[in-house]
Amino acid sequence: MLVYGSLFLSGLLAATLFPASSEVLLLALLQQGYQPFWLFVAATAGNTLGSCINWYLGLKLQQFQHKRWFPVSQDALNNAQRHFARFGVWSLLLAWLPVVGDPLTLIAGVLKVRFKLFVVLVLLGKAARYALLIWLGNAVFTE
Repeated sequence: MLVYGSLFLSGLLAATLFPASSEVLLLALLQQGYQPFWLFVAATAGNTLGSCINWYLGLKLQQFQHKRWFPVSQDALNNAQRHFARFGVWSLLLAWLPVVGDPLTLIAGVLKVRFKLFVVLVLLGKAARYALLIWLGNAVFTE
């Protein structure tokens, strides 16, 4: 159970604005024979919760934006806002993408995207990514 909890935390951290990755741990655990379903659940849940934290920070951004520790530059925020305005709420399906995904979830909070819609779109995108990783990992590790 500790292994799945570690993957959950890895996924959560990877989805926040801190640089981290959960894919390597997921694939290593898959190769070691841990249950793919529970790996999928742990990674997807943690990664989605991390994005929810970003959404909340975005919602409260005006309170934190000028703090020295705030991990997002004004340029990154402006870039994410332009991306979000260009592609709309459906771009949240791509919240799993490196570099742009995390700021995108923060901007969704800034723009006050409805939380339920946010969670559904982010969950779908992240679940599809982890399902694909597990499927590809199984294909490689079972050869």
